[in-house]
Formats: sequence, C-alpha cells, structure tokens
Amino acid sequence: MKNVLITGGSRGIGKACVYEFSNNGYRVFLNYNKSSDEAEKIKNETGAVMVKADVSDSKQVNDMAEFIHTNYGKIDVIVNNAGISQQKMFTDITENDWDRMFDLNMKSMYLVTKAFVDDMIYKQSGKIINISSMWGVTGGSCEVHYSAAKAAVIGFTKALAKELGPSGICVNCVAPGVIETEMNSHLTKEDFDCLCEETPLERLGKPEEIAKTVRFLASENADFITGQVVNVDGGMVI
Repeated sequence: MKNVLITGGSRGIGKACVYEFSNNGYRVFLNYNKSSDEAEKIKNETGAVMVKADVSDSKQVNDMAEFIHTNYGKIDVIVNNAGISQQKMFTDITENDWDRMFDLNMKSMYLVTKAFVDDMIYKQSGKIINISSMWGVTGGSCEVHYSAAKAAVIGFTKALAKELGPSGICVNCVAPGVIETEMNSHLTKEDFDCLCEETPLERLGKPEEIAKTVRFLASENADFITGQVVNVDGGMVI
C-alpha cells in the first residue's frame, strides 16, 4: 500500500483528493489545521489518518513528519494543496496580507517537501504534486499577491523537477480554474454566470475533477511526466 500526504485535506480540492486516493487503495494522511470536526468526519468515512499541523510552521511540519515516519514509514506521494486566497486591490494589500499569502501558499510547500524528500531520494522514487491556479499562469486583477504566490508554485515545481529527476522523482503542478469550493463562496451568482460565460466548457469545475487529475499524476501512468503544469480549467486558459 502506498502512502500519500494531502495538505489542507479537510476542505475543497484537498478533501476531494482524500476521497479519491482512499477509494483507490492508498493510505491517506489527511493534514488539517483548524477544521478538526470536518477532518474527523472525513476520517470516519475514508479511514484516513489525521495529522494536525500548520504547514507554514517548520516545527509543526517536522513534528508531523516524525509522527508519520515513526508510525507508518515513508511517504510515496505528496500533494501540496494547502493554501488561501484573497481578493484585494494592490494598493490595499498590507505587508501582513502578503506574508500570510506566501507563507500558506508557498512556504508550506517548501517545508512539507523538505521534510519528506530525503526518503524519496533514498528510495529513488516518489511523486510530488503541487496545486497552483490558473491565476498563477495568467495573473488575476485584484489578486496580485495570490497570483504571485501561485506563480511561485509553478517556478518551484519546474526547478524541483529538474533537480529531483535524476533521483526518479516526478514533480508536477495542477492549475485549477474556477472550482466549486468554499474558497469561491464569496462570489455572487452574477460572478459565477460571468465566469461560466468566459469558460469554453460553460461551467465551473468540480473538486473531484481536480482530484482525479492529481491521482493520475501520482500513478504509474504518469511515470514519464515531470515538470509540467496541467491546466484543469474548462479551457479558460488556452
């Protein structure tokens, strides 16, 4: 049985990934921070192992890694999904907003990957899948700090893929479009209608569609794919 760690696994895309991997024979480590009730519910339905940690905090990440290593051994797949979004005019973005955006969307990927990558290098195999955004590809007005952080995820992915390729480790990135998750719950019906009109497939994406793409990249069917950005956005970015 392969072990997969999914950060931010209690909501949205992360939650869908927990179900997708659990239903396909993986032992899943469901990382969460504040959503303990939701994580407990998912654990009861999937059998996932709950691992609490703020993944932007190095001590908590290292404690999580030690717990997994001591009790379950190696991690075969990392899904770096944890993150936040925020809409603000650039002139209104505070230094705290900027730092928090990069801590939770980018620094977390560095910390989590660093905590587990030595084992992958030792065994000469592993899959790392990072969740970016279409705004990391194109940039989004009123989301400069979010777009910049998600663009950094893409650069991180490509550089790490080159570095870890000789060790047999595949590193890829998924860039979702507008997905029906809690993160987008602030949008109005008019906003959603407008976004659907701008999307060639004329609808929003579902978390499960992102999760299936992530599992494909984690599978042996993707063993010759690395350093790629897979846009799952209904054609929004072409």
